[in-house]
Amino acid sequence: MMLITKETDYALRLIRGLSDGKRHTVAMLACSEKVPRQYAYKILKKLEGGQIVAITRGADGGYELAQSLSAVTLYDVMATLGDAPGVAACVSGHDYACPWCESHDEDCRVQEHLLSIQHQLASVLKAHTLREILFDPAQPVLLDENKAQASKTKEAG
Repeated sequence: MMLITKETDYALRLIRGLSDGKRHTVAMLACSEKVPRQYAYKILKKLEGGQIVAITRGADGGYELAQSLSAVTLYDVMATLGDAPGVAACVSGHDYACPWCESHDEDCRVQEHLLSIQHQLASVLKAHTLREILFDPAQPVLLDENKAQASKTKEAG
């Protein structure tokens, strides 16, 4: 499973194509951003539903951004497309009944940790705006060497 699905990738490309502030047709966007036209229609409709993209109908119609790229996060796009990440079924918020949790009268430590990871992941995705993702240079990721070493020591012991 990939965190960023092909649909999210295509959506980011289409949004990039709209970032000039002009109105574009699906054909123009699909061609310039190398997104298959049949997917572009569906994705733009979903983005309209999430109020990220606006559609104007008629002879001069087309698609344009409904919000500033600084106001929309990667998480917003993913959630609009139905791709909001879940690390496990038991913490996804869907109607999932964990058989282990149902058969034990204690808290599930696995579920607690997975829920923590899911919240951290959502926070990271919410912290990055589309303006940043589409136009700013990426910042290097520095791993906390102390945490990495502590983890290795714990695993060995």
